[in-house]
Amino acid sequence: MTELLRSEKKKEKLKSLLLKIHEGEDINKLKEEFKAILSSISPLEIPIIEQELVKEGIPARDIAKMCDLHVELFRGAISGVGEEEEKDIPEGHPLRTLFLENKEILKDAEMLSLYARTLANTKDEKAREEIIKVLEDLVNTLRKVGFTHYTREEMLIFPYIERRGLNAVATVLWTKHDEIRYMLKRLVKLLRDGNLEKFVDEAVKTANALSDMVFRENNILYPTLKALLDEGEWKAIRMQEEEIGFYKVNPPSWDPGVEPIHPWELEEGLSAEQILSLPKEVQRAIKGKPLSFDSTKLKREGDIDLGTGYLSVEELKAIFKALPIDITFVDKDDRVRFFSPGERIFTRTLSVLGRPVQLCHPPKSVHIVNKILKAFKEGRKKEATFWIRMGDKYVYIKYVPVFNEKGEYLGTLEITMDIAPYKKIEGEKRLLDWMD
Repeated sequence: MTELLRSEKKKEKLKSLLLKIHEGEDINKLKEEFKAILSSISPLEIPIIEQELVKEGIPARDIAKMCDLHVELFRGAISGVGEEEEKDIPEGHPLRTLFLENKEILKDAEMLSLYARTLANTKDEKAREEIIKVLEDLVNTLRKVGFTHYTREEMLIFPYIERRGLNAVATVLWTKHDEIRYMLKRLVKLLRDGNLEKFVDEAVKTANALSDMVFRENNILYPTLKALLDEGEWKAIRMQEEEIGFYKVNPPSWDPGVEPIHPWELEEGLSAEQILSLPKEVQRAIKGKPLSFDSTKLKREGDIDLGTGYLSVEELKAIFKALPIDITFVDKDDRVRFFSPGERIFTRTLSVLGRPVQLCHPPKSVHIVNKILKAFKEGRKKEATFWIRMGDKYVYIKYVPVFNEKGEYLGTLEITMDIAPYKKIEGEKRLLDWMD
């Protein structure tokens, strides 16, 4: 009876605080009161109290705000990492951003688990509908972890540890990332299909998997990165992060004032001192195994620097020949400078090189060609697209202006392709479906 009264008092206290939030009071002003009551509640009690609050009309979205504070109290125990770990790292540094994102991931994973269990214990239909709406938003939000946080690690960070021979660390984590991506995608389907009993079970497992990944990253991956990567490497990573995006954080710019170092520019493997500075889990994983430093030189003698890579003239010709599209480049003086040697839609011969593009079209359409080029040169248009049927072919034609880094017009690129085979495609065929 005493325990029941205590639980009732906790519920009433939470209810009064949540009503204040619902009425517009700043949650930060109520933080200490929330912490006082939440610190006296075990994690196992939370879903039960939430269920009662939902039944009594407290909006689930207001309860979600309380979850942030709840997670804040228990985060240390869940993540296994202290607040000091990130405080030594400057704002905007990619490693600090990863730690901050993991806080957000941990919050949302905890909320997913709490709401899923609350759904399982809620019978009122109206309350269930509101909880399901919150869960839909949560799952769709958490799916962005795979598109941002995990993708940045896989594309920007893993190459540095792979270059040093730590392929196994990257492979294991990437495998776990894909498992979580699949689990979140499955949750979307379970909600869409209305399979709520299965959803609850899978949501708790997914939340645990997300939390476990936070633990692995905070305690294994990030200490490894902190021990191995220098400021030049981190700068190169920071320069590319916006291309992929972030999970619920907006880091400021960060520049250590050094030259960026890309993975292919590393010239030596791990020293004995560096190996001893790695987390014990990593040391155990590589013990007795030779670490093969990837010493491949990216740029070879005679290669052309294309800005996003280096190719020989022979490779460049072969690539243009293999493309399933027809490319023609007209320079700033409207002269044909190049056409690709591969798939052809329209006839192109070497005699066309150097010819004014206007003379490459029927007289009746020259005025349209000139209008397009004029609009490109003046910056009024960014593309011109057309599509026509030619026998069995369905030809798509796209003209795009090309500019240099200063914004100066260099010419126009014509891209032509037969899209008839692509219009027949249905369903999916993934890389893993390929058979030789």
